[in-house]
Amino acid sequence: MTADDFQAMAEVAYAALPARFVQAIENVVILTEDVPDAATLCQMQADSPYDLLGLYQGWPLPDRGTGYSGHPPDVIHLYREPIMMYCAQNGEDVAHCIRHVLVHEIGHYFGFSDEEMEVIECAP
Repeated sequence: MTADDFQAMAEVAYAALPARFVQAIENVVILTEDVPDAATLCQMQADSPYDLLGLYQGWPLPDRGTGYSGHPPDVIHLYREPIMMYCAQNGEDVAHCIRHVLVHEIGHYFGFSDEEMEVIECAP
């Protein structure tokens, strides 16, 4: 899958999110990249560029106060090659995986921890 195709799938996934969530998202940039850079891998203590499917970098919404004014945009990264490899290894649909990673990273924007998102995802 080309980078352009991956970007288009990410845009479709974002456009399909419930409007109430999309309308609540402010000052966030979503980037699609081939792999995380070396600094990100070091910061996240990842052994391989394929250890990260996505990443939220920013100031979560619940933590924003008056000091947030003028802050640069938060960034959600979606990593194409790790997602493609994960899907190939696990027989998962790429569009489904992109949406899952995107929703997960947006969850961090809204202030959810990995543990809280796992509970939400596993709820009946």
